[in-house]
Amino acid sequence: MKEVKLINKKQCDEIFKILSQTWPQAQCELLHNNPFQLLIAVVLSAQATDKSVNKALEPLLQQAPNFSATDLLDMGEESFLNVIKSIGLAPTKARNCFKLAKILQEKYQGSVPLEREKLEELPGVGRKTANVILNVLCNLPTMAVDTHVERLSQRIGLVLQTKDRLKIEEELLKRVPQKYAVKAHHILIFHGRYHCVARKPKCELCPIEHLCLKVGVTH
Repeated sequence: MKEVKLINKKQCDEIFKILSQTWPQAQCELLHNNPFQLLIAVVLSAQATDKSVNKALEPLLQQAPNFSATDLLDMGEESFLNVIKSIGLAPTKARNCFKLAKILQEKYQGSVPLEREKLEELPGVGRKTANVILNVLCNLPTMAVDTHVERLSQRIGLVLQTKDRLKIEEELLKRVPQKYAVKAHHILIFHGRYHCVARKPKCELCPIEHLCLKVGVTH
């Protein structure tokens, strides 16, 4: 049986050093002016692109820059659905956003709780969403594993091949150098979104090509 290899600690350090220099602007790309807007944007981005979420929310946020849980409740679920109808699974997401706005209003005076357990109790909020919120709002070194992070972490050889995103998250938290931990998943997302794409990664132009194990890359 073929021995499965991973890159070593030194290579891992080098990869994140290079990628952090390549993508210094790596950050959450979802439009938001306050914690509530970030929360609903992340809920809406499940199985959808950040671009599609931004396109749907931009007119609303331009009109109401301080859009809050109270504003969503005043607006009503139907009107909010109308705003986000271009996003995949819009009816379910509109229902979840309306319900979570109600909970925030009743339990937290409209504020977004910044504790994992409380976040994950909200409708439509899973572990990945909680990780994004805690990372962006609290600067915590959480690892939100989306399709880009899942693909890149295995392709590069940072983690073993698996479909289990929790396992990927746990392994990355162990292996990513501490000084890059807060920005690590943003760096991987940017590299995956704009360079190391799913079907035709631009290996010949890649700054980490000499370190990458290219797991599953066939060209």
